[in-house]
Amino acid sequence: MKLHFYGADRCVTGSCHCLEINGKKILVDCGLQQGRDELDNRYLAFAPGNIDILLVTHAHIDHTGRIPLLVKNGFHGRILTTRLTADLMKIMLLDSAHIQESDAEYENRKGERAGREHVDPLYTEQDALDVFKYVTTCEYKEKVDLCEGVSAVFTDAGHLLGSASITLELEENGVHKTIVFSGDIGNVDQPIIRDPQLLKKADYVVMESTYGDRNHTEVWSYTDELAQIIDETLGKGGNVVIPSFAVGRTQELLYFIREIKDQKLVKSTPNFPVYIDSPLAKAATTVFCGDLHGYLDEQALELVKDGTHMFTFPNLNLVESSEESKMLNMDTTPKVIISASGMCDAGRIRHHLKHNLWKPECTIVFVGYQGEGTLGRSLLEGVRSVKLFGEEIAVHAKIVNFQGLSSHADRDHLLAWIADIKAPKPQHVFIVHGDREVAPYFAESVEKLGFTAHAPQYTEVYDLLTDKSVENGYLPERKAKAVGGQRVNTAYERLVALGQRLLDVIRRSKGRDNRTLGRWADQLRQLLDKWEES
Repeated sequence: MKLHFYGADRCVTGSCHCLEINGKKILVDCGLQQGRDELDNRYLAFAPGNIDILLVTHAHIDHTGRIPLLVKNGFHGRILTTRLTADLMKIMLLDSAHIQESDAEYENRKGERAGREHVDPLYTEQDALDVFKYVTTCEYKEKVDLCEGVSAVFTDAGHLLGSASITLELEENGVHKTIVFSGDIGNVDQPIIRDPQLLKKADYVVMESTYGDRNHTEVWSYTDELAQIIDETLGKGGNVVIPSFAVGRTQELLYFIREIKDQKLVKSTPNFPVYIDSPLAKAATTVFCGDLHGYLDEQALELVKDGTHMFTFPNLNLVESSEESKMLNMDTTPKVIISASGMCDAGRIRHHLKHNLWKPECTIVFVGYQGEGTLGRSLLEGVRSVKLFGEEIAVHAKIVNFQGLSSHADRDHLLAWIADIKAPKPQHVFIVHGDREVAPYFAESVEKLGFTAHAPQYTEVYDLLTDKSVENGYLPERKAKAVGGQRVNTAYERLVALGQRLLDVIRRSKGRDNRTLGRWADQLRQLLDKWEES
C-alpha cells in the first residue's frame, strides 16, 4: 500500500499521483505542466502499460492534459470520472491536441529552415479521441468498486462543473485505510456550482495548496466590482480585456455580465458589446447548458426553473475564426473581450494583449490564478514591457487582479476544509499543488492545526501501512523564464510575490482600528528605511 508522487509536487500544475495496492496501480489525474517548465511533459516517470485504473478529479488541463499521452504509450485500463467531467474533458483534450499539433507544425516550419530535426506533437486529436474508449462515468456519492480491496466515492469539490474530491477505501492484508485526494478545492459562494462538500474522515489526505499562502481580497459584490471596471474603461474609450480559462471561468463571467446588463449597472455604454474569442469556450458553454441535474447550486437551479438562460444577453458575440478574432483589434468601438488562455501563455489572448497593453485607456482584468513563470504572473508583478510575437510592447494599460473571482479556495477556506476531517483525524496530510515555497509553508500551517503534514517531492514514495516515506524524491532543477526579453531572477520573483501578498493584507485590513493600522504603518516605514539604506 504505497503512494507515489509524480506531479504537482511543490509546483502548481501537472497533477499525477499513483496508489499501489494488491498488485494494482491506480493513477489519480495525469495533468500537463504549465507555466515554468520544470520537467519535459513528454516524460512519464512510470510505465503507462502498468497502470490499471485512472481516476480523474476534474477536466482542467493541469489534471488531464497528459491522458492522451498515457493512452498513446500503452495504457489500456479503466478511466473513471463524473459524467460532466467526462463531457468537459473531451472538449478540452481535443482542443489541447489541436494546440499540440499546431505548435509542432510551427516548430517544424522554423526548424526546416534552420536544418533542425522534425518535431512530433505531444499527441494528436486522434490520440485524444482514443482516450474515450476507456472512460466510464459515475455520479457524486455513488460507491464504485475498482478492484480487490479498493472502492471509490466522488464528492463535489465545488471547483468546476463535475469536479470532485475522491475518497478511496483500501484494504490490504487485513489492514483497512481511507485516503482522500482533494483535487482542486473550490471557492465558496461561486455562481452556478455548489460550495465544496466537506468530508468527515480519512487516514490520509492528499491536499492541494494553490492559495495556501494568501486569502482572496474581500469582494462584496462581483457584479458591482466588475461593472465599475467596465464602466470606467469603456467611458474612457478603452477596451476591457479578460484573459480567462475557457471552461468554468468564462461561463461565470457571462453569468455576471448578464446580471450587470439586467441591472443596467454600466452607465457609460449600457449596451456594451461582449466578445467571447474562444471556440473552446463556446463548446464548453453547451455543456453548461445541458443536463445539470445534481450539479447546480440553488440560485442557478431557480434561474433554470424560471426559464432564464444563464449565459445569454444582448450584444453577446461568439467569435469563431481567426480572421474574426483579428478584426476585433481593428474595431475601435469600446468593448469587453474574453479570450483564452487564462494565464496568457498561449492562444488568441496574446494577440489582444499586443493590441491593448500599450494603451493607457484600456484595462486588463485577471480573474484566475497565474502560474509562476507565465506572462500573466509577470503582468501582475508589474513588468514594464513584454515581448509578444517578436515585438516589445510597453505596458501602459491598467492591470487589475480581480482576486475575489477565483475557483480555488483561499488559505483560510483550505484550513477549514482539512480541519473538518476529524472522525478519524488523518494520520498524515500530503500537501501538493503549491508553488515551491508555498507548499512547505502551508504544510506548516496544517501542522499548527494538530495534524502531521509535509510537502512531498517529485518521485517520493510513501508507505501507508508503516506511515513513513520509503523513497526520497527530488526537486527538479528550476529553469529561468524569459519574460519581456529578460531573464527573471527567482529571488526577485519571491520578493515581488511577497509584496503582492502585503498589498492584499493591507486591503483586507480596511476598517480595522486606527491604533493597529498606525502601528503597522510605522513598522513598514522602519523596514523600508532599512532597505533603502542598505
